[in-house]
Amino acid sequence: MQTRINEIADGIYRLSTFVPEVAAPAGFTFNQFLVLGDEPLLFHTGPRKMFPLVREAVCRLIQVEQLRWITFGHVEADECGSMNEWLGAAPWAEVAHGMTGCMVQLNDLANRAPRGLAHGERIELGRGRTIRYLDTPHTPHGWDAGVIYEEASGTLLCGDLFTQVGDGPALTEGDIVGPAIAAEDMFGYSCLNPAMGTTIRELAKLAPRTLALMHGPSFSGNGAAALRALADDYDRCITVPQLKAA
Repeated sequence: MQTRINEIADGIYRLSTFVPEVAAPAGFTFNQFLVLGDEPLLFHTGPRKMFPLVREAVCRLIQVEQLRWITFGHVEADECGSMNEWLGAAPWAEVAHGMTGCMVQLNDLANRAPRGLAHGERIELGRGRTIRYLDTPHTPHGWDAGVIYEEASGTLLCGDLFTQVGDGPALTEGDIVGPAIAAEDMFGYSCLNPAMGTTIRELAKLAPRTLALMHGPSFSGNGAAALRALADDYDRCITVPQLKAA
């Protein structure tokens, strides 16, 4: 395996590792995002076994000791499995996550006390960059789920929203909704609940210009339209009985 590096928006880099054995035969990408600034931020750490690969990729962009913030969409192995390895490598780094995630998970799991973020709270990264944390409980996964919006570039770091299989380009202007619908129908990975459509439509109001996907290519274009279409499909999943093969 190798981790590829691509700039998907100004100062935001996608670190992507393709694993063909996952969701074979199509395979699966595991993506992290490094946001540069005076206080660089890593969104998603990757699982522990990928730490050497991802660390090598980060070190091609910054010295690992410069890393200041570590955050992720929710507590799960591919989102934060190597969190403590990063805390060990970057002595000034701090985990930042939503209040719920800190309360139920990270206050115990993280080797250094995390910073709890309220819904809508901002962190100034310097060089004109600001990230905003947004709670998205149970969208698409657990109670602790949330996303990050980088305001200067209009980039929404989506976590597991729009998950798809395969190994596409780093950045696309093509359809990301159809492949996400197919993946949801295939895996049934989301915590379906009546609030999902409303939560995602609130994200659409940001009108993001770039959508950074955890699993799949990043998207450049009308992010609001893509989010509204995804919300519509979650409404379909919730209202139409999901029939599983016996």
